[in-house]
Amino acid sequence: MDQNSRRRRGTGLIALDPEAAFDGYTLYAPLTGGGEVYLIDLYGAVAHRWRFPYRPGRHARLLADGRLAYNGVLPDQPALFPMWHKYRGGVMLQAAPDGTVLREHRDPLQHHDAHHLDDGRILYTALEPLRGADADAVRGGVAGSEAADGTVWADTITEVDAEGRTTWSWRAADHLDRDAYPLHPDYAREHWPLVNSVTPLADGNILASLRSVSAVVVIDRASGEVVWRTEPGTVSQQHAPTELPGGRLLVFDNGVFRPGCDVPYSRVVEIERPGGRVVWEYHDPARESFFAPFMGSAQRLPNGNTLVTDSPSGRLFEVTAEGYLCWEFVVPQFGAYRESEVRSLFPAEPNAVFRAYRYGAGELPWLTAGGER
Repeated sequence: MDQNSRRRRGTGLIALDPEAAFDGYTLYAPLTGGGEVYLIDLYGAVAHRWRFPYRPGRHARLLADGRLAYNGVLPDQPALFPMWHKYRGGVMLQAAPDGTVLREHRDPLQHHDAHHLDDGRILYTALEPLRGADADAVRGGVAGSEAADGTVWADTITEVDAEGRTTWSWRAADHLDRDAYPLHPDYAREHWPLVNSVTPLADGNILASLRSVSAVVVIDRASGEVVWRTEPGTVSQQHAPTELPGGRLLVFDNGVFRPGCDVPYSRVVEIERPGGRVVWEYHDPARESFFAPFMGSAQRLPNGNTLVTDSPSGRLFEVTAEGYLCWEFVVPQFGAYRESEVRSLFPAEPNAVFRAYRYGAGELPWLTAGGER
């Protein structure tokens, strides 16, 4: 009998209401794969695939002109701390539909997110070391859990142009008040504040998710200062905030250590800005049935539905504004992490994906009608 409980429960297309779902193609990259990216239709059939020589450094996304933006794991890098190999990247490339690599930018300290813009720029998260008094100034976390030599690795955000030249940069150490952004007391002090998502807003400022301090922030591009943040307790260990038309934010709220909640559950929330009030949310009718303790994302679709990535379970599903689940797919690609450090922490051969994206057929003119290329 198969001892992998997720695989045993069934994979592929689980549910579909074609009258309610947004018709299109869903893109995902299995985190333990060898560099494969899949584009599936509404029925779960593979319509197109890519393969790269790097394991996913989190996710892939299609750009407006059909290029695939792919973030891969740079081989043969040292482990800065136990979890580093789990979420690092280092290779940020763009490829044609036939897999030809058109450009590539490398930074061995890049992790989690690299947002490729249509004009060739890349906005990405990376790390720098804080030591001595600078490391001691970081608040919270488990005492004595710093990386080697007492190092706290702090986040940076970098933007490069199409030629790889730095056009903008930001340091958490320069712009975050240590008292206002402390690590959760149960988190290791190896990484602060753990920026897991970064994307430009319509007004040119920068939207970022700070997981280990449970805050979504807006960074003023001109000054680098935080000009807006979610109130403490609004989200807990969240991921993947995106801006909606009108300025509201859609956020995957993981729910780890949610204040006042004795049974953890995940949800997707829509937050008004600047007020900060949650104006819409989705959670499973049986709240405890949907809980992703790490990773996750949500995408608002053109018909008003929301595509949700339950990352650790490899479960992708779509819900209407009323919370009706109209499409569900479980990623069938399972595998072990290649790095021994990660495999010791996550030994069960997951089918995890970091983010999935849905595209309408009109956004994919290069896709051959009727099948895989």
